Amino acid sequence: MAENAVTALTSPPPPGFTILALETSCDETAAAVVRDGRSILANVVASQIDLHRRYGGIVPEVASRQHILSLSPVVQEALAALPNGWDDLHAIAATYGPGLSGSLLVGFNAAKAMAWQRGLPFVGVNHLEAHIYASWLAPGKGEEEEDKPPQFPLIALVVSGGHTLLALLFGHGYYQLLGQTRDDAAGEAFDKVARILELDYPGGPAIQRAAEGVTVTEPLPRAWLRQTFDFSFSGLKTAVLLKVQNQQERDVRLARARGEQGAEKQRLSEEFVKQTAAAFQDSVVDVLVTKTVKAAAQYGAREIILAGGVAANAHLRQELCRRAQLPVRCPPISLCTDNAAMIATVAYYRYEALVQKGWELDVQPNLRL
Repeated sequence: MAENAVTALTSPPPPGFTILALETSCDETAAAVVRDGRSILANVVASQIDLHRRYGGIVPEVASRQHILSLSPVVQEALAALPNGWDDLHAIAATYGPGLSGSLLVGFNAAKAMAWQRGLPFVGVNHLEAHIYASWLAPGKGEEEEDKPPQFPLIALVVSGGHTLLALLFGHGYYQLLGQTRDDAAGEAFDKVARILELDYPGGPAIQRAAEGVTVTEPLPRAWLRQTFDFSFSGLKTAVLLKVQNQQERDVRLARARGEQGAEKQRLSEEFVKQTAAAFQDSVVDVLVTKTVKAAAQYGAREIILAGGVAANAHLRQELCRRAQLPVRCPPISLCTDNAAMIATVAYYRYEALVQKGWELDVQPNLRL
């Protein structure tokens, strides 16, 4: 496809500008229709959690094949929100990175084909940036969020299964990366620790449930990485593993002393699992919140935005709101995990700035903010 075949953007979007967006960066197949960058007309997500639960994590090939099966029904359901369907659209957008390459290719190429066939403008969106923009979406019925959009400059904490970072936002499209994880992302650490504790998948919700109402009596270490805004969670994961192994060894010795059969197969006690889950969650949240609050004060931010799948964690939301000295934006839970509405919102502000990519744009699995 030739570069000059792109439908050119020559003026900012008029009122009522409606975007269809697709998101297939990982294991959710999502399509959304958003008007004027803030009003969600449809936000459809087909989750693959049940499909991957048997493996204890996401299998890339399985995910990409499921996207192929789910994409068309998801798009049709989203378009049903428009009286005239395709004819009511003004533009199309899709995630082009970061993410799983096979998964990205499904949604991105489908969106490009739709835009080409309909003669509509197309833009690729950075998935990490989109998580931040979930806070620009106007709340739906029953959600008690401010209708006023976030105010620059602001600090964004993005915490998900694949990424953990702090960024300073000066304006739409203008960012300064302050820090990021040096090893495991926060969400990845939750999944791995949940597996160590023999909890369900995904790990974030499972650990939150196990830790609910628990008072931590034996705190786990924090990796502060002094003088930086970077994060590290691999050492904490190792500390949990060693704690579990030591507990299992003690349990086996006690069982043998009592003459019990099958002593080598002792399961962790419910109380131990709850205590360890709560201690792990406290450690992660303490580091995330402390560094975010410090960054906001150091850079004179007017607001803090919490974004990404781990932003759904109740303890993290409560602690950040409690310790911050300025407004904190926490998206509705439905907009914390991967969805296409956030993709459409970023695309709207790209269109507003007349920023557009050509057809040569391809997926970038390792794309950075």
